[in-house]
Amino acid sequence: MKLPLDNSATSGRQFIDLEPDIATTILRTIEAGWLFALGMPGVNTDIGEVELSERLRDGMRQAVNEGRLPLHDTMVVLPGTESRSDPEVLIPDGRTDIPILFFEFRFRSSEHDPHAIIECKRIDGNDSRLCREYVVEGIDRFRKGKYSGNHSTGFMIGYLIAGDAKAAASGINNNLNRTSRYNENLKPSDLVAESWVWASCHPRKDTLPIELHHAFLAFAAM
Repeated sequence: MKLPLDNSATSGRQFIDLEPDIATTILRTIEAGWLFALGMPGVNTDIGEVELSERLRDGMRQAVNEGRLPLHDTMVVLPGTESRSDPEVLIPDGRTDIPILFFEFRFRSSEHDPHAIIECKRIDGNDSRLCREYVVEGIDRFRKGKYSGNHSTGFMIGYLIAGDAKAAASGINNNLNRTSRYNENLKPSDLVAESWVWASCHPRKDTLPIELHHAFLAFAAM
């Protein structure tokens, strides 16, 4: 399992093209971390996404430290941090929820920034406001290059405060379709054949499209 290095992206940074097995490992780390998070006090649908993401981060770190996952000896689950969409941006213009760094990639390149970004949102497929926020403040941050501008792959988490993953994906797709973004609809994942994982692809200006993996996390066993 290797982390590929490609030519520089349009931004001038090294382009990071994650292979499918690495993306799968990140998804499985999210899954294992969420199971740990569910056992922590106070983790329920009433708390905000920031606190949920902190608990998930703690759980993901615990899962990595157990040493059972692929890449456990090279993956680092970083704290949320301010980020710059482009090296020429002098003042941070974003804040990443859960960044992932791989030692192997860092040692083989000069790329200090995270090698994968996870953006987290609360979601309910029947709540049009939350579905819109998932698109505008989540998907579109990747599509416009605010996050992962030099990455081929990004990750989103939807904390299911009501409904299931299928309903969440349907609500998000309804929002995309209101502006005729049919080709960007979420579809069942080809990487993880389980109902909580979905995928989508989104065009970007001046660079390749970005593939997003969506992990919809329920507050009961998946």
